Amino acid sequence: MEPLSSKINSTNFQYIDLHKEYQQALKDPVFKKIVDKTKLSEDELKNYTSILEECTTEYKNCIACKGLVNCPNRIKGHVYFPRVSRGHIGFEYKSCKYNEKDKKSKRILNNVKYFNVPSSLREATISKIHKNDKNRFEAIMWIGEFFNNYNGENTQKGLYLYGNFGCGKTYFIAALFNDLAKKGYKSAIIFWPEFLRQAFYDDFKDKYEEIKKVPLLLIDDIGAENLTAWNRDEILCPLLQYRMEEGLTTFFTSNLSLDDLEEHLATSKSGVDVIKAGRIISRIKQLTTSLEMISKNLRK
Repeated sequence: MEPLSSKINSTNFQYIDLHKEYQQALKDPVFKKIVDKTKLSEDELKNYTSILEECTTEYKNCIACKGLVNCPNRIKGHVYFPRVSRGHIGFEYKSCKYNEKDKKSKRILNNVKYFNVPSSLREATISKIHKNDKNRFEAIMWIGEFFNNYNGENTQKGLYLYGNFGCGKTYFIAALFNDLAKKGYKSAIIFWPEFLRQAFYDDFKDKYEEIKKVPLLLIDDIGAENLTAWNRDEILCPLLQYRMEEGLTTFFTSNLSLDDLEEHLATSKSGVDVIKAGRIISRIKQLTTSLEMISKNLRK
């Protein structure tokens, strides 16, 4: 049987060793800052010296960090940190500011669905719209007013924005949608000619149902599609009818005025159908305000 005196000496040595390690660690100002915030006694904290030193190392990494890409911590975008509950210490992984910013950006991006449009439109914002062309002034004012007044209610008219090729029509609406996404509003942008070309893909029905019901929708470059009686009467017309009946805000961009679009929609390989084209134009007029924007071609 081990003598009682040996047990006492062993306990004292262990106590001295823990005390020495803790005091040594306290010489690091970052370590001291972390333990001071816990407001716990040395008797409580010295048992966790090595873990607290690990927290200190990760926290120092965070202080010097410039972004998620090169994060050296055990769990990327997180720092291991003490947590005090009812006077006792525990440890948890806390998300860093860069990780929180990244998650927020992803949430915002998820509020806007892009179908066959350039990825560069994801970066569009109203603040980046070029304002040095007076021919854009009316469109800029309209976009700004819509942004300020939109509250998610399905009562506001959208915009039929038409004009010359490359003048920034799609960018305007994408900027509006991206900024509204930051407020939590959901939207979708579809490049209409390509969307119709995918009509016989397996996932088309799901995409169609999604854009039909999304609160904010941009039908981009309508009038540039290869028109058929089928895609006019079975895809476009029911889509607009549903959104009109539900009061869902809808936007269009086009190189064609509404009169020119009506002429385009009337003529297909099946012949000329002025009445059906007129019905679609009537729905577009009920859904939108029409605005022309003629400006320099920014794609040159």
